[in-house]
Amino acid sequence: MRRLRISAISYLNTAPLMWDFEHGNSGSQFDISYTLPSGCARALEQGNADIGIIPAAAYASIAGLQILPGVAIASLRAVRSILLVCKVPIEDVRTVALDTSSITSVALAKILFEKWLGGGRTFSAMTPDLENMLETHDAALLIGDPALQVDRTQYLTIDLAEEWIRRTGKPFVFAFWAVREEALREADPGQDIAAIFQQSRDRGLRPENLTSIVCEWAPRLGITAAEARAYLTDNIHYQLDAQCMEGLQLFYRYAAEIGALPPAPEIAFISSAKAAIS
Repeated sequence: MRRLRISAISYLNTAPLMWDFEHGNSGSQFDISYTLPSGCARALEQGNADIGIIPAAAYASIAGLQILPGVAIASLRAVRSILLVCKVPIEDVRTVALDTSSITSVALAKILFEKWLGGGRTFSAMTPDLENMLETHDAALLIGDPALQVDRTQYLTIDLAEEWIRRTGKPFVFAFWAVREEALREADPGQDIAAIFQQSRDRGLRPENLTSIVCEWAPRLGITAAEARAYLTDNIHYQLDAQCMEGLQLFYRYAAEIGALPPAPEIAFISSAKAAIS
């Protein structure tokens, strides 16, 4: 038996998920490191982490993973933190700079263009610096905290989650916890890993704990406390429920159809006596 290694993300939207690991006893049971969403996927693929909050797209390309049930970063409406920022009308966009931080948002952008916004665009990977991205491209994809900081009065912006939901009628799942099957064989059999992560999410979403998160993160991002709280409570959906599973499966199908991702394997969940998809 050994302590499992968690690769996590230091974004506002993951703060509720990490509550018990940063403020409770769960942190002492695991080794925790922080990186970008794409870095979590890479750490799992390379065996440098055992559990990671991976972009949904990574599940299609990394073998030997199981999903922790019930917990996700998803959206049932506009998400605000996944934006296509345009300096010309969308029909005139020909070149798109893609934030390298998330492979899921990149795949989603390609799906939206190919299926509904018109194909034939040229995509380039870039670091998330909006000014530099728009200096050489018609539009830029930004995710996470940098997207929340965009002055949307200065640009034409398209919320990719909102666009997906409008086109498909399905929620969009951006990320979820995944664990390497090999690591499960080395873990403490007495640990109910799925329940630990679900309980951390539940405690992080308690009103008093959300207040603490908002007080910490709003000034860090330069947004108001009201904006930060609304983002966590209205824009982000933290349940990997049945309707989200439908949206996730559709995303995998569309991504494979246009060649943005390889075909995803059958979704496998870690077993837990206390955990189930709601």
